[in-house]
Amino acid sequence: MSRLGDLGARLYRGEVGYDFVGKRKFWYALSILITITAIAGLAVRGLNMGIEFKGGAVFNTPKTSISVSEAQEHAEAASGHDAIVQKLGNGGLRIQVTELNTAQADKTQTQLSEDLNIPKEKINADLVGPSWGEQIANKAWTGLGIFMILVVIYLAIAFEWRMAAAALIALIHDLTITVGVYALVGFEVTPGTVIGLLTILGYSLYDTVVVFDSLKEGSKDITKQTRFTFSEVANRSINSTLVRSINTTVVALLPVAGLLFIGGGFLGAGMLNDISLSLFVGLAAGAYSSIFIATPLVADLKEREPQIKALKKRVLAKRAAAAAKGESADAVQEDSDEPGDDEPHDEVVAPRAATPAAAVAGPRSHGGRGRGRPSGKRR
Repeated sequence: MSRLGDLGARLYRGEVGYDFVGKRKFWYALSILITITAIAGLAVRGLNMGIEFKGGAVFNTPKTSISVSEAQEHAEAASGHDAIVQKLGNGGLRIQVTELNTAQADKTQTQLSEDLNIPKEKINADLVGPSWGEQIANKAWTGLGIFMILVVIYLAIAFEWRMAAAALIALIHDLTITVGVYALVGFEVTPGTVIGLLTILGYSLYDTVVVFDSLKEGSKDITKQTRFTFSEVANRSINSTLVRSINTTVVALLPVAGLLFIGGGFLGAGMLNDISLSLFVGLAAGAYSSIFIATPLVADLKEREPQIKALKKRVLAKRAAAAAKGESADAVQEDSDEPGDDEPHDEVVAPRAATPAAAVAGPRSHGGRGRGRPSGKRR
């Protein structure tokens, strides 16, 4: 078995683990800092909206020896607006100028024909009105709103409202960071960017639901035992799915990184950047939020319930009593399994390893199977 596979198996069994939930205040602070930076970048620099949203004209030329910098200077002089010039695979140029009406576009095309020494009829001009971009943006916002509502309703039914609220906060967190990165790096926002933003929501939600499903299984009848608090069960859920989340995220990021860094950066295919950046940042942010934000938020919300508060007090009191008697964690667990114990019997199956990592990780339910012994039975 590979080292990563062995680590995943040990995490799943609770033999090792990292206290994600216990250190949640640090991760909250880090997320708040990143989010504030993203919002500040958005407020100061704003988004570089593409021609589809601002309106303008796109001029495609045949193969030419004119450099990109020279063509950009001519285009800006002819139009009086900023221009974006890209070299095409056939040796031609794609010249994009925003905020041009029909008359201005025709005048710019004529001037470019003279400056670039290319016949006007060989320069293909496409005019895009800003109203089309507004329609696309409005439909995108509508689709996003409907998606969020359906997600909340589904998670509230399949799990509970606390998980639905935590997942919604995680999704907003991912969107905010992705949009903020676009503002900071100045990449152009196109309809491809909108598609990328909507796509990453599915990936982010998938990772979150995987952890939630493990948490739902592991916390079943949790108040009937006194071994672990809800936060410890939540932490075990994160650890048991950690390697799976890492694997799926890395596999998804590799092709996107190829588009962004090789296609868009090294090979100069700038049109790939609009969708690849949103996917790359969104996938990374989604994996982060499902581990460090969503599940810890559920634990925070859940431990406000009176019965979960009472459970935590019972668990801590039992551990304190055991420590005062000099008993080990194994002894506490054995006592909980003996019939006639005054405490409620343990219904949540847990690994028998008495390591600190196992205590941090918490229990995991296996539908009645596992390494733990059913309550009320002697070995």
